[in-house]
Amino acid sequence: MLRTTLIRQRFVVLFSLGLLFLFSPFVQLFDSSLAPFGIPLLYLYLFGVWGTLIAASAWILRSDAE
Repeated sequence: MLRTTLIRQRFVVLFSLGLLFLFSPFVQLFDSSLAPFGIPLLYLYLFGVWGTLIAASAWILRSDAE
């Protein structure tokens, strides 16, 4: 039971961070004409946050299996 509560708490924090990082005013900070490697900075940011959220979810679930 304690383990399940810890996992829920971690997912609530992860969800909250996801909302913060994908919140429109915060995302607009990266909407510029800068294009490292030919990819617009906004796209790099959005896919980076998305990938990080997926990796963090996998890490939380993997730590539960061990």
